[in-house]
Amino acid sequence: MMNPPTYFLWPQYLWLLVAVPLLVLVYLWLLRRRKKVSLRYASLAIIKPAMGAGFGWRRHVPPGLFLIAVTMLLFAASRPLALVSLPADHSTIVLAIDVSLSMRATDVKPNRMVAAQEAAKAFLKQLPKGIRVAIITFAGTAQVVQRATLNREDLAAAIDSFQMQRGTAVGSGIVVSLQELFPDEGIDLTEMIYGGGQKRGKSLDGQDPKQKPKKEFVPVPPGSYESAAIVLLTDGRRTTGVDTLEAAQMAARHGVRVYAVGMGTVDGAVPGFDGWTSVYMRLDEPSLRAVAQVTMGDYYYAADAQALQKVYEKLGSRLQVDKKETEISSILALAAALLSIAAAALSLLWLRTIV
Repeated sequence: MMNPPTYFLWPQYLWLLVAVPLLVLVYLWLLRRRKKVSLRYASLAIIKPAMGAGFGWRRHVPPGLFLIAVTMLLFAASRPLALVSLPADHSTIVLAIDVSLSMRATDVKPNRMVAAQEAAKAFLKQLPKGIRVAIITFAGTAQVVQRATLNREDLAAAIDSFQMQRGTAVGSGIVVSLQELFPDEGIDLTEMIYGGGQKRGKSLDGQDPKQKPKKEFVPVPPGSYESAAIVLLTDGRRTTGVDTLEAAQMAARHGVRVYAVGMGTVDGAVPGFDGWTSVYMRLDEPSLRAVAQVTMGDYYYAADAQALQKVYEKLGSRLQVDKKETEISSILALAAALLSIAAAALSLLWLRTIV
């Protein structure tokens, strides 16, 4: 069960706000007292200046500003929190893209594969130059097509080199993405598929897992790893490889968010595949939504090439800016200081006195 959101670090200090209505009452009492004192004078010429006649509403502005400043300071004492948009700390983005045979379907023009490639290359252009990107493809199995790099030309060439294959190993695509992000942990896809007693020699990156020094893994809260994220695109559902939800849970334990993008046909026959009646040719939205939910990411559906472009544009903006719960006491204190200065300045300018 998740804890309810906390909006104040020191909520016990909110009781200090009772001083605000007391200050209002004191101000009204002072005005009344001043009026009674001024009535003792016999000459109206003396009464008017004493009561501040001629200033009208302006005589209440400095005290009002000062009261707002005091309120903000008392509010700041409780250390309030707010969701603030801040530059993201992502240093690596992994693009895990489905290259199964169903990507030849033409319901997304000119076909799903070409649309995915063009959208991915456009996505690279809008990412900041300082963010490294890795390319993973998955069909019957998953593999690293391009290791994390800042070179956008190498990444574009890797995207153009996609080769379609049979099968859809969505979970394996997530696992290999984690392999790329955490190379020192010795994550072994083969072991996850076949078990520890049936390893098939070398891992997908061509290295012997036994020779890799394994780093001790300590689970972290989902979505807490801010240095990387995975963008997963698929048009079908898992037919082989690691279970999709198991892979998502693995990503969640590493704190990595997975932003799942689904494209293609949800119900009905797949265009261009009339002879293929298998349910595995259709998009499995529930699984993708579960992946996003488990990892604290988001799910997006793209019905056509234009929608896919917009999804990637939204993702580009989403991955550059994070909404974080941030303490805003200092902002309130600064605003209170500026209001106090304004109150004092107006008081001297209009009333020739200090509030």
